[in-house]
Amino acid sequence: MPTPDHKPHIFHIFLISCTAAIGGFLFGFDSGVINGTVTALQKAFGSSSVGTGFNVASMLLGCAGGAFLAGALADHFGRKSIMVVTAILFGLSSWGSGVSNGSVEFVIYRVIGGFAVGAASVLCPAYISEVAPASIRGRLSSLQQLAIVLGLFMAFLSNYMIAEGAGGASSAFWGGFPAWKWMFWVELIPAAIFLVALFLIPESPRYLVAAGQAEKAESVLGRLGHPDDATRKVEEIKKTLQVGHKPSLRDLWDKTTGRLHPILWVGVGLAVFQQLVGINVVFYYGATLWEAAGFPPERALLINVITGAVNIGSTLIAISLVDKVGRKPLLIFGSIGMAIFLGVLSVVFATAGLDAKGNLQLVGFAGPIALVAANLYVFFFGVSWGPVMWVMLGEMFQNKFRGAALAISGFAQWMANFAITMTFPVLLAHFGLGGAYGCYTVFALISVFFVLKLVKETKGKALEDM
Repeated sequence: MPTPDHKPHIFHIFLISCTAAIGGFLFGFDSGVINGTVTALQKAFGSSSVGTGFNVASMLLGCAGGAFLAGALADHFGRKSIMVVTAILFGLSSWGSGVSNGSVEFVIYRVIGGFAVGAASVLCPAYISEVAPASIRGRLSSLQQLAIVLGLFMAFLSNYMIAEGAGGASSAFWGGFPAWKWMFWVELIPAAIFLVALFLIPESPRYLVAAGQAEKAESVLGRLGHPDDATRKVEEIKKTLQVGHKPSLRDLWDKTTGRLHPILWVGVGLAVFQQLVGINVVFYYGATLWEAAGFPPERALLINVITGAVNIGSTLIAISLVDKVGRKPLLIFGSIGMAIFLGVLSVVFATAGLDAKGNLQLVGFAGPIALVAANLYVFFFGVSWGPVMWVMLGEMFQNKFRGAALAISGFAQWMANFAITMTFPVLLAHFGLGGAYGCYTVFALISVFFVLKLVKETKGKALEDM
């Protein structure tokens, strides 16, 4: 436990972690803002259903690229420097998405935003894990997911308020611009805050040691709660980095076996399963999903706000439990809960009737059951896989290849996200909501056995002991 004279350091670390987590907020906002604009974009750009799906999913290609490159760039230039670049890209994407007049232009700016999101998804949890003490690392790393869900919630709330004020996402709002443009431009505010705040935090001490800047690392460690043993801590970090060069992708190869380190496959599995359970279908297509289930557009946007609030509440619970209960039990608990309520949703949607136009219609208790089941599904995700996957990716790898392993895992996570997002409209058209949620149910069940068999607990371990 931290001693009384370490309390100021803990508060300092908390503020630093909150600053880094603003990247997570922008990650969530940028991912969620598209939710309320899908129909308006289709009308504004005259795009087909496939084109609309690509407008939504295009950001994820940038996310995959950003996640893959960010780790290597951060190992070369530093965590802080690359986070500054991401803040600038968030602002550029926000402005550009709003000024776009066609799908091609829009996709370019969304890919730029995706690069920022992907980079933030890798760098923010890595940075937090590298400045946080082991005893509270899980809680501080969970700030990333809390920030993500807060960003999602604020995007949903902002979209709802702007659409209400304008009378619809396609209607004119301030300055005569369509409301959907303002939905994107709102993101300029947190992007500017993130950029300014980044200049107030230190570089990761573990990066500084890897870059041969031991004195700076000692200074940072002293301010972070190691005033008496900063030199010893630097020596511990050096021992875990003895590879003769700066960390890079080649460190992922185990020279003894001639194969990739097995822990990398566990990280990739965690990253992919977080997406295969279908959570981002709810966040990217929420309004479209509930309209398909028979709810009017204005009610669908309000349901998004409620779902965002549930996500925040469950993430707060996860933060309080992750360093007490541990990572692995929460993952198992979440997988079981998600499988149950995804199964309920699958049955409800598969047995629902159709109205005169052929649209899905939930009658009687089917609507309330679907709403409750969907929000319980989000709750189980938010209390487990949402924050815990990011916590584990930020801490489970060795110092000498953490950046490289995060790059590969982050790339896999975003490619799985892209696949799920692109295939949902296809599943919806050919198998209905029941078939789509049936697929996600199967993946949630498989994830239980994946965690039981392959995932090891990391609670309370120092990064140098991984």
